[in-house]
Amino acid sequence: MQPKPNQPPKLLDQVRIRLRAKHYAYNTEKTYCDWIKRFIIYHDKRHPNTMGALEVQAFLNHLAVTDNVSAATQNQALSALLFLYREVLAMQLPTLSITWAKKASHIPVVLSSSEVQQLFQHLEGRNLLQAQLLYGAGLRLLECFRLRVKDIDFAYQQIIVREGKGEKDRCTMLPKTVIPALQAQLAKVQVQHTIDLANGFGSVELPYALAEKYPNAEYEWQWQYVFPASKISVDPRSGVQRRHHLDASILQKAVRRAAQKSQIPKRISCHTFRHSFATHLLQSGYDIRTVQELLGHKDVQTTMIYTHVLQQGAGAVRSPLDAP
Repeated sequence: MQPKPNQPPKLLDQVRIRLRAKHYAYNTEKTYCDWIKRFIIYHDKRHPNTMGALEVQAFLNHLAVTDNVSAATQNQALSALLFLYREVLAMQLPTLSITWAKKASHIPVVLSSSEVQQLFQHLEGRNLLQAQLLYGAGLRLLECFRLRVKDIDFAYQQIIVREGKGEKDRCTMLPKTVIPALQAQLAKVQVQHTIDLANGFGSVELPYALAEKYPNAEYEWQWQYVFPASKISVDPRSGVQRRHHLDASILQKAVRRAAQKSQIPKRISCHTFRHSFATHLLQSGYDIRTVQELLGHKDVQTTMIYTHVLQQGAGAVRSPLDAP
């Protein structure tokens, strides 16, 4: 990404520099750059500074009408292009006239308590521990994999979720059931960390500019990932060799296999555990505002979708077939 002397960085490198300056996640960086490339290719490789609102509208309309993408995907593309024009090219786009993709309204898939336990029977070791955290603490998939040692508070039996969705921290419970397995996992990680330090490694990526403010913090035990990768790899941004957290796809594949073996006739993913967490808490009588805080939802309306399994709405209406 280093430009030649006296030569400005290429457009996508400018995008990456600006994203990193604003502390965007690496996955967001890759996604935004991909959308910008697709936008440029769609318009015959014209430079974006020669285009404007009409070209952005045409691309987004194409995504909705021709490619039949979801509303979420179209919004993602729009966010990438708005970032390009506003943050990199310093151009304000006028009001866009876009054909929006229809936003789907899905009722989340929820497992019963017995189905959750049935699924757990087909998971083991680290995969089981991670799935139990998703269900027992209501974690999102990446929130689980990004947990650091300092985020686990055994004394108060709580987990601090750092930089969750929307860059917000929140507190959720640490299930008693997972404590022995979690302590065993941390013991293994500590041994590996000691070996890494002896071999000249042992550093971990730190958020924002903490590495500059606290030069030795990246080597400290408290900052290490609870679920580190099995191998040391090269950081794609800094080029530093370090141990990142595990790839989330490992658990995703394990859950898919467990779902097939359990033969539960539902479309199950890792996020299903979080849906089940919220629904089961509401079924147990917990206040929806409390559940909202545990989930980290900005708007309580987002949490309201889980009331579909309670004795409300259609659940309170008796079918005429069941009438006496």
